[in-house]
Amino acid sequence: MKVVKFGGSSVANGEQIKKITNIIHADIERRIVVVSAPGKRYSEDVKVTDLLIQLGETIRDGGKYDEVYDWIMGRFQSIIDELEIPQEVYHTINKKIDASIQHVIEEGERGLDALKACGEDGAALLVSAYLNQSGLDAAYVNPSEAGIVVRDQPGGALVLEESFERLYQLRERSEVLVIPGFFGFTPEEKLVTFSRGGSDITGSIVAAGVKADLYENFTDVDSVFSVNPMLVDNPQPMTSLTYREMRELSYAGFTVFHDEALIPAVKAKIPVCIKNTNNPSAPGTMIVSELEDRERDVVGIASDSGFLNIYVSKFLMNREIGFGRRLLQILEDEGVSFEHAPSGIDDMSVILREHQLPPEKESIVLKRIKDELEVDTVLIERGMALIMIVGEGMNHNIGMASRAATAFREAQVNIEMINQGSSEVSMMFGVKSSGLPAAVRSLYRTFFQEEKVKQS
Repeated sequence: MKVVKFGGSSVANGEQIKKITNIIHADIERRIVVVSAPGKRYSEDVKVTDLLIQLGETIRDGGKYDEVYDWIMGRFQSIIDELEIPQEVYHTINKKIDASIQHVIEEGERGLDALKACGEDGAALLVSAYLNQSGLDAAYVNPSEAGIVVRDQPGGALVLEESFERLYQLRERSEVLVIPGFFGFTPEEKLVTFSRGGSDITGSIVAAGVKADLYENFTDVDSVFSVNPMLVDNPQPMTSLTYREMRELSYAGFTVFHDEALIPAVKAKIPVCIKNTNNPSAPGTMIVSELEDRERDVVGIASDSGFLNIYVSKFLMNREIGFGRRLLQILEDEGVSFEHAPSGIDDMSVILREHQLPPEKESIVLKRIKDELEVDTVLIERGMALIMIVGEGMNHNIGMASRAATAFREAQVNIEMINQGSSEVSMMFGVKSSGLPAAVRSLYRTFFQEEKVKQS
């Protein structure tokens, strides 16, 4: 049995849904389908989820929402017209959106989750209807019916263990099952969404629950590239990765896969294949628990901007028991999530996303650090980027940091921070955002182009 997940670009319009129908017809093992909300049809288009969020926020704030409402319903109607499926599907989607709007009116912020989920829910109704029309025995399955039970954390749901036993029962059904991604239900039957991009999480949860032989994640690229193609022309594709490598790459800026999505598949040791809806015959990228030794030590270079660094210095910091804990406690008290915390003898840096520390919160955090920790220096550097080189082979190869440092020097980019996890699967560097493109290109030359010349 295969679980197949299709992203937003794969359900953006009727033509794309016809493609995924052909993909499902081509393999009888593709028994369970998970879908995202309709994405962009062209570069200037707007994703349905973004429209739903705009609709919900407008309603919550008491504004007029007729225009965005009509825009959303128009998207669904255009797909129905393209596929020539019964108009009853439109009425079902319309009723669900209207009911969710009422939730927002009655419950405010809490009701937004129900409205955001209408994109995936509507897509699942459309796909199941067209699959039936194409000759397959297909059924729409709501996440509650499927058995996806989650913790009550709106916008950041976490799956509960009881879900996996419930999901396994889906194996007994004979139809092609179409499940909307992105949301589940609490034990009290309250709808709660995963974090943004959470349809990948749903796909992984379902694959783990039914003990699938393979989880196929269809996107709009033939494979995962070794580096951002916006920064490097014609980068090398990656034919295979380990779970750990993909998790590190996803976290550090690879947008092909949600960085939390692999966790259920990892635990169940289910192989994952990333494939292209527009070119399904391409082999894609396989993600597995373990790989045999490879010639290349570094398999990918990930990068992302939008970080800041809180730098703290205090003489004899290393002698002060609990200093790091108290520093991080201040951030926790103020509702600030951090990413990394590299430290030295007398100093410590805390790396976090810039949006975590708006100006009004920044002044509070700085004052508390000064007053409560009595530090010598505390300052904040914004406009930082993180670059990560990733590869299972790095843990047994001497000189990786030296080669990376040489690449930064050749790019004339100063390293602000360096951090390597104990697993040694990745090495992370902090630089000014302005230096990110040059640094990534130089690292790619060092670990891919020059290495390829040596091997030949």
